[in-house]
Amino acid sequence: MTVAWVVGSGGLLGSALCRMLSRRDTTLFVPAERFRWESVPERERQIGDAVRAFASRVAAGEPWELYWAAGVGSMGSPEASLGEETRALAHLLDLLLREPKLRVAPAAVAFASSAGSIYAGATDAIISESTAPSPNTPYALAKLAQEEIVASFVLAHASATALVARLSTLYGPGQSRGKPQGLIAHIARGVVRNQPVRIYVPLDTVRDYLAADDAAAAMVAALGAGRAGPAVLTKIVASERPTTIAEIVAVFRRIARRAPRIITSVSWLSALYPRRMRFASSAARELSRPPRVSLLVGVSAVLAAERALFARGAAAESR
Repeated sequence: MTVAWVVGSGGLLGSALCRMLSRRDTTLFVPAERFRWESVPERERQIGDAVRAFASRVAAGEPWELYWAAGVGSMGSPEASLGEETRALAHLLDLLLREPKLRVAPAAVAFASSAGSIYAGATDAIISESTAPSPNTPYALAKLAQEEIVASFVLAHASATALVARLSTLYGPGQSRGKPQGLIAHIARGVVRNQPVRIYVPLDTVRDYLAADDAAAAMVAALGAGRAGPAVLTKIVASERPTTIAEIVAVFRRIARRAPRIITSVSWLSALYPRRMRFASSAARELSRPPRVSLLVGVSAVLAAERALFARGAAAESR
């Protein structure tokens, strides 16, 4: 029986990973406390307690998996906060290496990275793993540094493999409201509340939108297959279906039967986002599958979740 720990299980991707892993022959480990990312001493104590508890759940010689889907950073995050995120990852992996039972057991680590930020300055018409990283933000540099930390962990472990999943633009119900990202979620909130939605890039901007459930399924499958492949597999995980923002707006119009109120403007973040990003993974191509969640179905789910949330809030206010 494999024991798996999803760091960031309360987030969009983390919760999707938990759903996916719960359907397999996998035991999910959940720490006793949610990590307090803003307090370094408290966070380090919590990580230490969680690692010891995790080690106690893994039987001698039993395989274990770690999925890192945590982090509060985004394209506009300052370097200082991103550094704390990087240090937390390094601290966790270092403690895992210090546990004798975990150090010798078969291990697999999946790290959720960001294709959109890492290749933000790339000029290739279609971006694959052979495209050289072209970071233009502290966020992208932090992701590359975190990828290196994961690779170093594999080198130091007796029998570990890793998946570095460079994800395209994720979306789905329950996306964090505290981050300045998540276009589909923002449009859904605007539609439900009949409020305007500000967009800081042109409507012909091309992105690759991937449902969180599809991303989770791809990561779980690739990590499992990776035990027979390279020690560290770096793979772009994307729908490989380019979509403009105008097309997203049209999908909302079709579902909601009214057009979202869109206001286009410019901010300092606008220059950080390339106009067109198309992905096509060439690494372990046999693991690339068409997304199961269509954009129409995925947007419908996000809109339904926002309507339910809004209804609950209205009901609470009426009491």
